[in-house]
Amino acid sequence: MKIWDSSAVVPLVFHESATDEALELYRTDPKMLVWTLTSTEVLSALFRRLREGTVTQKELTVSCERLQLLVDDWSEVTAIELVKLRAERLLRVHALRAADSLQLGAALVAVQEQPKGIGFVSYDQNLAIAADKEGFAVFPAS
Repeated sequence: MKIWDSSAVVPLVFHESATDEALELYRTDPKMLVWTLTSTEVLSALFRRLREGTVTQKELTVSCERLQLLVDDWSEVTAIELVKLRAERLLRVHALRAADSLQLGAALVAVQEQPKGIGFVSYDQNLAIAADKEGFAVFPAS
């Protein structure tokens, strides 16, 4: 099982440059663990693209259907208070945005602060760097 950041989920549901690589990571290990607000972040990215005109309504509908299939199958970290504490610490020591600190905080809660050897999938450079520094095995490998 790998922990997936929303930046890595988007290419699973909407075709972009990272799609082939993300799909291969998913095929090799389809058990996904995500932060409970990951689907909200992914929907935000998809609807932003619709408003910007870079995705059609049909593409959005297909992407939302793909997302729902993942949501139905993945596991979520829902311990909000524990995640919040980790996220606030992470903001002090890493160059992260709030949502990214929550993603990484959820990952740390999920592994009970023992990230060594646990996969963390992210296409966000700052988040990937922070996850690596926290001890996760970051995918895709840079």
